[in-house]
Amino acid sequence: MSNPLRHLLLCAALAALPLGHATAQEARKEPAGEARAAQGALALLPADSVTEHTADLGGRKLAYTATAGTFPLYDQNGERAAAIFYTAYVAKDAGAPRPLTFVFNGGPGAASAYLHLGLAGPRVVEFGPSPTGAQASLRDNPDTWLAFTDLVFVDPVGTGWSRPAKPDGAKDFWGVKADAQALAKVIALYVAKKGRNASPLYILGESYGGFRAVKVARALQREQGLVASGIVMVSPFLEGSLGSRQFALGAALHLPSLAAAALDRRNAFTPEALAAAERFAMTEYLVTLAGPPPQGEAARAFYARVADITGLPVDVVTRTRGFIGQEYVKHTGGGRPQVASPYDATFAAPDPFPESSAAEGDDPILDGFLQALGGAFVAYARDTLNYKTEMTFHLLNREVSGKWDWDGGRARASATHDMRELLALNPGLRIFIGHGRSDLVTPYGVTRYVLDHLPPIGEPGRTALKLYKGGHMFYLAPSERGAFAADAQAFYAAERRGAHALD
Repeated sequence: MSNPLRHLLLCAALAALPLGHATAQEARKEPAGEARAAQGALALLPADSVTEHTADLGGRKLAYTATAGTFPLYDQNGERAAAIFYTAYVAKDAGAPRPLTFVFNGGPGAASAYLHLGLAGPRVVEFGPSPTGAQASLRDNPDTWLAFTDLVFVDPVGTGWSRPAKPDGAKDFWGVKADAQALAKVIALYVAKKGRNASPLYILGESYGGFRAVKVARALQREQGLVASGIVMVSPFLEGSLGSRQFALGAALHLPSLAAAALDRRNAFTPEALAAAERFAMTEYLVTLAGPPPQGEAARAFYARVADITGLPVDVVTRTRGFIGQEYVKHTGGGRPQVASPYDATFAAPDPFPESSAAEGDDPILDGFLQALGGAFVAYARDTLNYKTEMTFHLLNREVSGKWDWDGGRARASATHDMRELLALNPGLRIFIGHGRSDLVTPYGVTRYVLDHLPPIGEPGRTALKLYKGGHMFYLAPSERGAFAADAQAFYAAERRGAHALD
């Protein structure tokens, strides 16, 4: 078989590959001499690719340059330790200094393709009639953030096409501190190489990427001498200690998201109804769970109200004494054999294991995206960005999260300390957080609690939280993506006016 034909077949196979399943692509030996063997998997990475494009932004044409490539990172001995894959979009003739935004997803172990093709990039994925449909296609993104900021999407080591130089080198990057330092170095390298020191610097992160954004901003300021103008978070993970629903406060912070999901399932959502559920969560519900279990008629009335708010059967709520963990997964289908997703509690798929009392199998949302987003990005990189590689693309590498160094455990992980220091040391910094209201992976109640308990540092309005219909990845709905993009654009514009709060 000729080399060109072999390359095309391999690329086609990668585009259709169900992501999350490794191939032997990186481990096999290449018959290309000692140089290739010495470089290992990094030998599969091509040179940077630079292409020119035009975006149609509601009748206005925006010319931009796209760069898909890698940055090398070196250890203290001067040896290459890793290659970091990135995709940058820079508008042409758009005025200067233009904001520059670095984008990360979370996991840890997720590539930036979620936000790249789902939210901010110039192309957006369409999933068809089902949010987990495998018939994904790309189209121009009418709500691309390139309209108001240049973008650099970055994949941490072990995700996307980012790899350590040595097979056992990933452990040097898979941890809270090491990850933040490495990504801060990548940002500093890009800013220096492209001469973007005058550009307002922003960081956008989703889920653990929100936690990461705060840690990276601190590392940038402390170790690289760069100061962020703003941080935008999407459904962020901020406080590990508030994630447990086994204790009263954690359960109370989760309840509003369950209430929002139940209201949306009934087509009965109103801001007033959600506000009532929030008040109940932080008053009667919290106090009752913190004390001894109620008895008699008081118990029946309390559990009945929790059941009504969450849409769960009252016998399930009674059995758990009001502490709702994974019970909603199997009990939100109205008696039908369905499984709900913690990524969006309004969404339920047919239960493949109805005889089991616990949820089994893949998540009905997240694992659907693994089949679509990964292949879509590989094809996009190959056909549009002219970035061709035989290396496996890791959309979501679960090995990373399994081996992550949380520096004391996930339950003790916290971004609050860093947020306080950033707000105190950088008077111009502002933080904008968008949350899907029915997200149970990182419920918005936790984020609101964190923001409400920050000290009043500087002018009011430096932090803002806004809710959107949907779950963890609410932006996959075109209406919510558009609304979030408009709010983000207002957030960026406020920086140029010297304002703080969103208009």
